[in-house]
Amino acid sequence: MAETLTILGLESSCDDTAAALVRQNADGRPEILASVVEGQTALHAAYGGVVPEIAARAHAERLDLCVERAMAEAGLGFPDLDAVAVTAGPGLIGGVLSGVMVAKGIAAATGLPLVGVNHLAGHALTPRLTDGLDFPYLMLLASGGHCQFLAVSGPETFARIGGTIDDAPGEAFDKTAKLLALPQPGGPAVERTAETGDPARFAFPRPLMDRPGCDMSFSGLKTALLRARDRIIAEKGGITVQDRADLCAGFQAAVRDVLAGKAARALSACPEATALAVAGGVAANRAIRAALEDLARTSGLPFVAPPLKLCTDNAAMIAWAGLERFRLGARDDMALAARPRWPLDSRSPALIGAGKKGAKA
Repeated sequence: MAETLTILGLESSCDDTAAALVRQNADGRPEILASVVEGQTALHAAYGGVVPEIAARAHAERLDLCVERAMAEAGLGFPDLDAVAVTAGPGLIGGVLSGVMVAKGIAAATGLPLVGVNHLAGHALTPRLTDGLDFPYLMLLASGGHCQFLAVSGPETFARIGGTIDDAPGEAFDKTAKLLALPQPGGPAVERTAETGDPARFAFPRPLMDRPGCDMSFSGLKTALLRARDRIIAEKGGITVQDRADLCAGFQAAVRDVLAGKAARALSACPEATALAVAGGVAANRAIRAALEDLARTSGLPFVAPPLKLCTDNAAMIAWAGLERFRLGARDDMALAARPRWPLDSRSPALIGAGKKGAKA
């Protein structure tokens, strides 16, 4: 029997400030003892997107309060913990740095071991927290900043099968919302608007579906929507509520078809996968989730998707990923660095280039 472990997790890679307590009992059963997430939507609403400097300041102001709330909800003190885990990248560097510094402060003050976690690993390992999924499995990680197919064979063993070569789907949803004067965050706004739309009205492209492999592209789809919007405005002098709904429905259907089509190819490339899993904010989209569930069913595989509240950024997934690393003997010290870029699969070539700060994805 494994020993019981209780981990504090911190997440601050974008615009959600979060703290959580996760425990794995001696029988291997995981348990979320507390999960606190403070969103920043109101802070960024006037800017049409996340402003890194505002996000970093908000994280610095809120992280300790989130920790305090999570500890109170769980009814635990620092002596009850076995380690503190924190997102050390990738993400907006100011926010990541805020989290790393708070975690270092807690570790220094309490003597708790420190475990740095890749934010993407948090998403990729979430099905093990929520459903106890065994390795290996195929993970579609689709969020505002990332989109890739991963063969997950262990807590630190990820092989990228394909990914986006430009915009992530969540970013494309946000930009689409901005083009159509919808509120942010764009994903939920586009999904709501699409409910009354006709997905067949506009002949939007399904990028890269005519090419082999599992790589994806969403930049051209966003441009196609922009041109369709401009044509409507030129013809009518503006767009109606129905025009906007049809544009959203067509865009969402195109993203759904690309993700489902490429997922089918990824399953063929990963025959050892025992399940199809999906995580990340875009996994909260019901149309996309339904298409992937249908694919898994026809492939004879289980479909695993976390509850919606664990699809978006949260600290429970970071605590769990830290716990999995901790069991493997991983420990970090005060030299742990905040990283704006940190590929999960460092052996694969960078999808969208690299610079002085390293590979982007």
